[in-house]
Amino acid sequence: MPVNKLTKAEIIENIYPHVKVSKKNIHRIIDLFFQELKEGLVRDQVIELRGFGTFEIKTRKGRKARNPKTGEAVTVRDHGVATFRPGRELKNKVWTTRQ
Repeated sequence: MPVNKLTKAEIIENIYPHVKVSKKNIHRIIDLFFQELKEGLVRDQVIELRGFGTFEIKTRKGRKARNPKTGEAVTVRDHGVATFRPGRELKNKVWTTRQ
């Protein structure tokens, strides 16, 4: 199945006709938005975007594992993992996308 991607550059191109802002400024706004998301997650804040979804950091418990290359046993400590839960509106819109 071919990968159908939407890049940041394409998002900027799609937004540009709808606003009276330069592409350079749209790019800066998007970068600032993502920077705020990242910083919020690093501060252990839950990021809730109504109608879209929620980003948060969950703790994954440590475990014993094996290095797949060497087969050597290793210990993986507890660590944070960024997660995303889609909101109801997004869930409903994509429900039939792949049928």
